[in-house]
Amino acid sequence: MAGTDRGDLTRTAILALLGTVGPLSRSEIARELDLSPATVTQLTKELIRHGMLEELDLKPSRGGRPAQRLGLVGSAGRALGVKVTADHLVLVDVRLDGEVLGSWETPHDPAAPDALDHLAGAVESVVREISGVPPLLGVGVGVPGSVDDQAVGTVNAPTLGWQAMPVGDRLRRRLNLPVLVENDVNALAAAERLYGRGRTHRDFLVLTIGRGVGAAIVADGRVYRGARGGAGEFGHLPVDPEGPLCGCGARGCLEAFVGSAGLLAAARARTARPEPDTRDPLGAVAALGRAAEGGDAIAREVFAEAGAILGRTTAGLINVVDPEVVVVLGEGTADWPLWRTGFEPALRAQLYPGRRDISVEVESWDDTSWAQGAAALVLATPFDSAGAAGEQGRLVRARLIGAAP
Repeated sequence: MAGTDRGDLTRTAILALLGTVGPLSRSEIARELDLSPATVTQLTKELIRHGMLEELDLKPSRGGRPAQRLGLVGSAGRALGVKVTADHLVLVDVRLDGEVLGSWETPHDPAAPDALDHLAGAVESVVREISGVPPLLGVGVGVPGSVDDQAVGTVNAPTLGWQAMPVGDRLRRRLNLPVLVENDVNALAAAERLYGRGRTHRDFLVLTIGRGVGAAIVADGRVYRGARGGAGEFGHLPVDPEGPLCGCGARGCLEAFVGSAGLLAAARARTARPEPDTRDPLGAVAALGRAAEGGDAIAREVFAEAGAILGRTTAGLINVVDPEVVVVLGEGTADWPLWRTGFEPALRAQLYPGRRDISVEVESWDDTSWAQGAAALVLATPFDSAGAAGEQGRLVRARLIGAAP
């Protein structure tokens, strides 16, 4: 199956279709991709023989013989996902079908002179540990900042103190593996498109709340990155020019009001609460949430007001991009019932007529979710017949094909 002929492109298109919409029959594949039934039969036979597809249950038929459905084989490949934060790294080993095989966490100082060497060393250590079957297709890295291009991986991330940091280049030289680097919220959107609600929606928003605030825009099935890879910096939408100073250096950004630091500042301004441990802002916000759930009126007010600000700004974004659904993710979703009190009425009041019934869906969250999103950068490339991941995506697809017996 080596090479880049038309047959390989069509195989990729078949993998792409099954990866994004789930199991289908051969006739459905032929119809969706405008291929002849004979071509689909031939190529799927090869993909089954090479361990990439498997025959599943029979699809019920209204008449005639039931159709055999085909699905992806999770063991055909795996990816290592890495989430870089301001104080630690989270790494996960994920199969092609989304199953998490293992996870690791290690302290990390992105401001240290040897930060990239430490990052590469941590990844290298896990790569050695997981070598074997399924084959490792590549490494995905999610960062809280803008990335020029997934396949290049130069990062600008003020919260990490990184300016034009050559993350992708350094990791590729050290690991000798395909490496894709992306904004962490865009990476989550890639995971949603592959394994989540995005499988049934081509236009949707991913909204994240936690230490900061972020958004990813998926339009016509693809994550919109903008001219320089910086689209989706929702947390830096101007809210009040006289507002608090944001970490980006501007005043009154959305993140300054509804990020973890903004929530804690609002709580301190209303009460004589002791100063929280600034080394663990998410832990301090969790404590604030517990107080609100316990009946603390001030804590409940803080979340409701932040929710209202978030709702108004989200309505503006919805009015501009017109998504089918909004998916809310991030550490802050643990307290979503407290946010929702202010969020829902503010959102609905500001939405354009005809969009006020849009669904806002909150998904469960755990500590590895960011890293799973990073792994999806790699796992999505065999399903990307448009080649959005560039040369690194081509190398991932070559490893998937080359690993087949």
